[in-house]
Amino acid sequence: MLTEEFGLSQRQAYRYLQEAQAIKRPVPVSAPSVAVTVKVPEDIATKLRVHAHATGSTIGDVVSRAVSALLARERRRG
Repeated sequence: MLTEEFGLSQRQAYRYLQEAQAIKRPVPVSAPSVAVTVKVPEDIATKLRVHAHATGSTIGDVVSRAVSALLARERRRG
């Protein structure tokens, strides 16, 4: 199915299946992402890059979590 749907070789599809079987936890499925351009002060951008690198995350993941937390907090305030 992977070879037909995604154009993978049988060997690559088998490797992906082996990797998937090795995962011992549920894998979150997220909504498709869209690009959003924002401007932030240089020092904030530097701290963001350092934090993302230190935590093994992407900048997009860090920003998404931060914005989600902010919006949830604002919703609770009413």
